[in-house]
Amino acid sequence: MEELLHSYLTSFPTLVLVLIICAMLYILGKGADILVDEAVSLSLQWGVPKTIVGATIVSLGTTLPEATVSVLAAVNGNPDLALGNAIGSIIVDTGLILGIAALLGRLPVDKNIVQRQGKIQVGAGVLLAVVSLPFLSGGQGNISQWMGWLFIALLITYIYISIKWSKDSSSEQSVPKEESSSPIKEMAMTENVSEDEKGSLLVKILKLFIGIALIIGSSKVLIPAVEISAVRVGIPQSIIAATLIAFGTSLPELVTAITAVRKGHGELAIGNIVGADILNVLFVVGSAAAVTTGGLSVPTNFYKLQIPTMLIILITFRLFSRGENEEITKKEGSILLLMYCIYLVLNYTWL
Repeated sequence: MEELLHSYLTSFPTLVLVLIICAMLYILGKGADILVDEAVSLSLQWGVPKTIVGATIVSLGTTLPEATVSVLAAVNGNPDLALGNAIGSIIVDTGLILGIAALLGRLPVDKNIVQRQGKIQVGAGVLLAVVSLPFLSGGQGNISQWMGWLFIALLITYIYISIKWSKDSSSEQSVPKEESSSPIKEMAMTENVSEDEKGSLLVKILKLFIGIALIIGSSKVLIPAVEISAVRVGIPQSIIAATLIAFGTSLPELVTAITAVRKGHGELAIGNIVGADILNVLFVVGSAAAVTTGGLSVPTNFYKLQIPTMLIILITFRLFSRGENEEITKKEGSILLLMYCIYLVLNYTWL
């Protein structure tokens, strides 16, 4: 499908490609607006913190491109691409995207939620690093098929725990008894809310998935259109590969985070990235390993740069999220962004 789309876009003149790029950027922005608005609306309706909504529903939707790319790469015999896409996305999400979001606006940290989700985030990264080590294969690691199924089982457990946490958060934020209204008034309000909410809940969920579909669909067209245009104006293929392809699958997270911060919902942006990091391990790597009988081979050069960078950037974000400021400051965002830039430079110098 992607090859067909690429060949189809190649047939257009450059001017038409520029118009397509502009149109896709507009659709991408509108999709992000819809996604953020409906995610915030659902969090308010359910009484669930925006961080949890971002770490579950939103991150599941925005991580679909990484999962698709990695599974197809594994099936087509490119396990290094499948694993590299997942690890690279974690680095891009936590370094580049959170760094930019912190510089553009305020990223408040819900300590209770980030403490729990953050432990899983770092734990997932450490788990991926450990299972990638060459314990028995003598020089090259391998994430076996059964390990992939284990990751998927852990994914289901993570979603279940997140739902349980969301219910706990809802009960904690409920109105105290002494401040509640009379039983008759409560019954009337419950009836009205149930009628209104049941009618609008499905609409809000539908709009949320429409927003996700617009973001992913426009990204699928935008990236090859920009790539073809860049080649035509003389930008080297190596630079294109290290930039567009590297964060192309993370574009939904980038646009969602920027839109959330711009609208004053920084908690949603943090939740989305934390959830996306967890899903990149359990969902993306897990599904890619599960569909291949030989599992995912880990290239030896990953031990040199990719895996250490992933761990360093995850631990750095973890330390920042536990700070006394109760937000990711612009200074901390700059450090995360600088770490990503250093990683990008090292990718060139260590080739």
